[in-house]
Amino acid sequence: MKKYLKQLGQGMTEYIIIVALIAIAAIAVYTVFGDVIRQQVGGMAAELAGGEGTAIASDAATEQGRATDAAGAATLDSFADK
Repeated sequence: MKKYLKQLGQGMTEYIIIVALIAIAAIAVYTVFGDVIRQQVGGMAAELAGGEGTAIASDAATEQGRATDAAGAATLDSFADK
């Protein structure tokens, strides 16, 4: 019985580590591409409301270029500096 509880705890610990790594990766992606996502959602909201979303989509494309450049230049050292 005691061995079973240890194995159950080990499985839970591994699960927590995997979830933490996924969360860290999601935060890093959102840090780099957050402006792009925000611009694209804003453009879609404007289109759904009946407005014109092309200017917002253009801004999103500009932000995407900046984010792609930043992602290409980013290393673990540059994330630690922020």
